[in-house]
Amino acid sequence: MTRNYSRLDHLIISVDSALRMSSGETAEAKRPNPAADVPDIVMENSHRQHAAGLMRINHAGEICAQALYAGQAATARNPEVQAEMQKAADEEIDHLSWCKDRLDELESKPSLLAPLWYAGSFAIGAAAGLAGDGWSLGFLKETENQVEAHLANHITKLPPEDARSRAILDQMKIDEAKHAQMAENSGAFDLPRPVRRLMKLTAGGMKAIAYKL
Repeated sequence: MTRNYSRLDHLIISVDSALRMSSGETAEAKRPNPAADVPDIVMENSHRQHAAGLMRINHAGEICAQALYAGQAATARNPEVQAEMQKAADEEIDHLSWCKDRLDELESKPSLLAPLWYAGSFAIGAAAGLAGDGWSLGFLKETENQVEAHLANHITKLPPEDARSRAILDQMKIDEAKHAQMAENSGAFDLPRPVRRLMKLTAGGMKAIAYKL
């Protein structure tokens, strides 16, 4: 039996998720970790720290993704759009869990500003949802397109020997492309160029901070 969540339900769920993420708790992935069968090679310290910084950015990005989807689902008008966003959010939980696992292996921690990333992204997602499902889906599509490009860039920046992180990012990249296509198929509007540019600049600031914090 499938339960239909009200906007209040979505808000309560979002607050609960934010509190859990702020405490460092990560939901268990439903899919196997793509790096499970990849040998973990010991890296020199500088390479390990660089890989950890990159994976911390990706972990922070997945916290933002969870918040964006939660905010959009809370304000979406179409139940089918809500369902699609929930499905995508479930896959993003896998990404969050995989990134956290890799950070643990690299003896590092998630961004200290996780609560801030979540709160800001939830507000943006809710605002996009209030603008209408077409615009909300357009925002989702552009976000996923930018994330896919970002992941492709990070894959090239990883230390050559870090095959475990690379395996995780490869699967994440596949999933993000699928989410963007879902938004397109569901009726996403094309965002104006200034909005796309602002999104890219904002993401760039978050990445610069999350790499160190």
